[in-house]
Amino acid sequence: MARVLMIVSAADSLTMRDGTEHPTGFWAEELVIAHRVLREAGHDVDVATPGGRRPTVDRVSLEPDAAGGAERAQQFRDYLAGIDAELSAPLVLSELDAADYDALVLPGGHGPMADLAHDPSLGRLLAAADRAGTLIAPFCHGPAGLLAAQDDGAFLFATRRMTVFSNEEELGGGTGENTPWFVETVLREKGAVVEIGPAWTPHVIRDANLVTGQNPQSSQAVAEVVAEALAE
Repeated sequence: MARVLMIVSAADSLTMRDGTEHPTGFWAEELVIAHRVLREAGHDVDVATPGGRRPTVDRVSLEPDAAGGAERAQQFRDYLAGIDAELSAPLVLSELDAADYDALVLPGGHGPMADLAHDPSLGRLLAAADRAGTLIAPFCHGPAGLLAAQDDGAFLFATRRMTVFSNEEELGGGTGENTPWFVETVLREKGAVVEIGPAWTPHVIRDANLVTGQNPQSSQAVAEVVAEALAE
């Protein structure tokens, strides 16, 4: 049995290009599916956020059209209700040690763009985990959190292969032209080797201990790759 740290954004809004505030949070499908797959594989999953603040679910992610139907939306609601005690009192990110975990998992939603992307505690955890070869698995907008890992201004995941919610997906089904910054673009600018698959289809890249997924549709595949790697 492995110990997994699920690092979740605590942001509930994102400042858009035009200065308005866009309600956001974590994407229900991503957190639920990853949490469930890893728990069902027999692993312990701890939830942590910046400051230990309760994470906010992006309400859009619980709408039938976004969740893949009314039945799936209800399944996500029910699962979140079942782990409400964990979500109500998450661990404090700054108090944790990467050495205590076998994998760090970062689900998306636009929230990570607002807080995890520049959280020094996350940067410290990611750097320590990567040095130790610990699994690091961000997906959808979760790879925005990788940007927190800097060493004297240098991006620690430069030259690494990864995928992320694509510019095409952001423009076509995300926050559109008003998006404050595009995670794919910034990761490329920082030196990451970003590989994008067809929009809205599962796409996972594994580069040694780094496992990334492109979109919500990749949630199951990312979690399964992590579960398989933990079993190795």
